[in-house]
Formats: sequence, C-alpha cells, structure tokens
Amino acid sequence: MIYTIQNAHLRVQIEDLGAQLASIQDQEGREFLWQGSPESWNRRAPILFPIIGRLKDNRYLVDGTAYELTQHGFARDMIFAVTQHSEQSVSFRLESSEETKRRYPFAFALTVTYTLQENQLIKSHRVENLSDRDMLYELGAHDGYRAAVREDFIQLEGTEAVALYGMDGDNMLTPKDREVSGKLPLTPMTYGRDTLVFDNPGCARLRTAQGEVAVSTQDFPYMGVWTPDKPFDTGFVCIEPWSTLPDGVFMGRELADKPGVRRLAPGQSETLTYTTTITRTAI
Repeated sequence: MIYTIQNAHLRVQIEDLGAQLASIQDQEGREFLWQGSPESWNRRAPILFPIIGRLKDNRYLVDGTAYELTQHGFARDMIFAVTQHSEQSVSFRLESSEETKRRYPFAFALTVTYTLQENQLIKSHRVENLSDRDMLYELGAHDGYRAAVREDFIQLEGTEAVALYGMDGDNMLTPKDREVSGKLPLTPMTYGRDTLVFDNPGCARLRTAQGEVAVSTQDFPYMGVWTPDKPFDTGFVCIEPWSTLPDGVFMGRELADKPGVRRLAPGQSETLTYTTTITRTAI
C-alpha cells in the first residue's frame, strides 16, 4: 500500500513494502525520484538493513557463529506496519521475527519516519535493541534520482577533492587508492569501479536541468554513488548515505569488525537521520 504526505512544496509517496520512497514530486507534478525499469534497475529507494552491500559468499559471523544474508539485507523486501500518518508525516515500523532471527540473530525494531518541512524531506531511522545482548547493525539508503547520467553531475559541498575507496572484480572494497575532484561524474565506471565510495560526505548536490537534489547526510559517515554500467544512459543515479562501509578485502568476517558498524546495548535505541532538499528550476 502507498501512503502520501504533502505540503505547498512537495508531494511524496511511500510504500509499506520496505518503507521505501515511491515518488517525490513538486507541486507542478515534476518527478524527481527514479521510477524503476527492468532494463536498468527495477527498484527505486530501498532501505539497507541490517547490512549494506554484499558479503563475501553471503556470509558473516557474530561471535564466531555464521549467518547468511543476501545483498543489502532483508528490510527492503518486508512489509512495515504504519504507526502514524498525518498530512506531512508518516512512520513505518518493522520488528524482528523468527524468520529474521535465522539470518540475523538479534531482536530489533526499526521505525522509519518521513517528514516534510517546506522543500525538505527529512528521513529518520530509529533502531531499537530488543535483545538481551549487544546488537550490531548497519543501516543505509539507496535512493535513486532522475538524472541525465552523461550530462549531469554531483557536487560535494565544500570539498575540492575526495579520496575514493578502491573496488575489486567481485565488488569488494579495497583501501583508498585515488583522490578525485569533488565534482563527481554520474558514471562510477569512469574511475574503473562499480560504485564511488568515500568518507565524510557532508552534503551531495545533484545538479540537473530540472533542479537540484541536495542530500545532507547528517548522521551517516559514509556515502556511495551508483548507477549501473550500461551502454545507454540509464536515466538515474543513486545517492546513498551509509552508516557503515560495505564488505571489503581488508575486513574480517565478524560483523563487529566492520568499519562504522553500530552497536546498541540491550534496551538502547538511536536515531539516524538525513535530509533531502529539492530545489526546482523555474518552468
């Protein structure tokens, strides 16, 4: 089911499947969110939880016990319960189950809240540890925005240059291997990798003919920029705030060893937030 929030600036739709964005439109009806395509990428804006990216052999360890998870975890494919819905805000909640515990051994609750403030969409993720032991988790976004990949660009605010992590043939991270301009092309393969991954992103501004999409990462210390390597212009780019780095050749199998992994004590909770600001170009 799809839920709508709106104000004088934006009309936003969100699905209960994965609590993911389905549409971001201005009041003239111009769409800023990628709408999916089987030819390039059929998703739009999945939430990444409890892991980010793919694991070596789809396996990880918690205190020496092995578990299996496919790419980006399971939250994106699960139905969330709606806990509140007003004209300018909506909240979705997912709780652990016997099914999730077979793949991720913690009892948790994940509440995702979308709130409109003028031309800003604020997305907050409250993670609660309902287990009787410390809980480890990763959290990220994978929001796709409409863009002319061969023409548009992303500007990292206040950054002249950024150091990129490398990536091997299996899309596992390798240590940082080069520094590039803070004005990023929307084709990661320009630099010979599937995804641009870097630290301390601050604010990433996607400049297009339609307007600007500015993603302020706030509580997220890493970012990925991705679009598939295709022989045609895919029409979108993903700007992805991450709490944690995805798997890499310099990391162990223990979830606790992942750079940036979050840890919550029993009964503890925390909220991670980022903001998307839409500035449209006058018609």
